[in-house]
Amino acid sequence: MIIIMNLPIISMILSLSACGMSNKAPNEDQQFEDATSIASKTIYDFKVTDINGETFDFSSLKGKKIMIVNTASKCGLTPQYEQLEEVYKQFKDTNFVIIGFPANNFMSQEPGSDKDISEFCVKNYGVSFPMMSKISVKGSDMHEIYIYLTQKKFNGLEDSDVKWNFQKYLIDETGRLAKVIDPRTLPNDPEIIKWIEGK
Repeated sequence: MIIIMNLPIISMILSLSACGMSNKAPNEDQQFEDATSIASKTIYDFKVTDINGETFDFSSLKGKKIMIVNTASKCGLTPQYEQLEEVYKQFKDTNFVIIGFPANNFMSQEPGSDKDISEFCVKNYGVSFPMMSKISVKGSDMHEIYIYLTQKKFNGLEDSDVKWNFQKYLIDETGRLAKVIDPRTLPNDPEIIKWIEGK
């Protein structure tokens, strides 16, 4: 039996075939390229806003070891500001710096404005290390620098979740993630001090 197909149908089939239909999702190649690009970044490729509203360029820290820590003013771990300041003062002249990122992601423990946070830090703990503008360190509005810090495909070391306030990310002199430190580990813990000293 001979089946005669409708010409418009044949034309449609040929057209779809010519389009090179595949299982690849739209923009999949671009997404891969973007991920590859981010993965090749170091911390020096990021610019953020500091607590005074000025641009802070991480490339200004080249050659330094960096501790990045998310902070909060109304947390049981807030007294860690004291140890952070002590460690900063002890090692700031030996190519080491601490960068604080206030965040309100955990039980609304950082509700204040940048001005409120700045005044609190100076008044209560004499904080002199660089503090940045308040950001989000997890969830759908996570800041890009924390996307980089928490995903292995970008930072090249490991995946991690920011468990609570005062989690520490240690960055080596080449701008690469070196260690992730639990929030409850004090800033002057021997593991951290040995890392700063290069032991």
